[in-house]
Amino acid sequence: MAGIDLKDRISAYIYNVEQFLNSVKEEELSREASYIVSLARDYLNDAKYYLEKGDYITSLSCIAYAEGLLDALRHQGHIKTADWKPLSEALKRPLVLVAGSFEFLHPGHLALLKRAWELGRVHVVVSRDRNFEKFKGRKPVLSENDRLEVVRSVKYVSSASLGDEEDFLKPIIDLKPDIILLGPDQWIEPSELKELLEKRGLVNVKILKYEKREGLWSSTSVYSELKKQLCINHD
Repeated sequence: MAGIDLKDRISAYIYNVEQFLNSVKEEELSREASYIVSLARDYLNDAKYYLEKGDYITSLSCIAYAEGLLDALRHQGHIKTADWKPLSEALKRPLVLVAGSFEFLHPGHLALLKRAWELGRVHVVVSRDRNFEKFKGRKPVLSENDRLEVVRSVKYVSSASLGDEEDFLKPIIDLKPDIILLGPDQWIEPSELKELLEKRGLVNVKILKYEKREGLWSSTSVYSELKKQLCINHD
C-alpha cells in the first residue's frame, strides 16, 4: 500500500462500496430496507462529489456512512450478498484511459464510459477547442472547460483532464494507463496507436476498441438530428 496517496485510497473505498451496492437486489427488499439503501446511494454520490472537489475528509465521512448503512442491513439479514472485498484488491484496479470530444453527452458516451469502468479506474482526456475545430472544421457548441465539467459529472469517471494542443500522445505518456479504450468512431486504430506509443517508449499499454453503436450514438448523428428537427420546426 506504500506510495498510494489519499485520493487513490478513498477512490478505491468508494469503488468497493459501489460494487457492493450494485450487487443489492432492491426489488427483494422491504420498503424500509429499500429506503436505507437509497440513503446509502445518496451518501455514495456525495462521496464522489467531494472527492472530485478535493474535500477528502468529507468524502471519506460520506462513504464511511454509506458503508455503515449497508453493513447494518447485511448483518440484520436484509441484504444477502457477498462480504466486502479487501481494499487492497480495489486499489489494484488498472487505470483505463478514454479520450474524445464529448460535445454532446449521449448514450454512446455512457456505454463507452461504463465499459471502461468495468475494466478499471477511468480517466477521460477531453479534446481542446483548438483541436476540435481543426478536426471537425467548426467550433464546438460547448467550450473545452464546459465539456470537461460535464464529463467529470459522469459516475463512471474517476478523473478527467484536457488534452494537449500540440501532441495528442502527451497525456497518454504522462498518465501511463494500463488500458486505452477507443470509441467506435475514433480516427485511429488500436494497432496504429500502439505503434506510435511504442516509439515513445510506452510498451505495456493494452489498447481495446469498443465497437457497439446504436441509433444516435455519436455526436455527429445527434448534431444532424438537431439540425433536421430545427429546420422542420422552423418551416
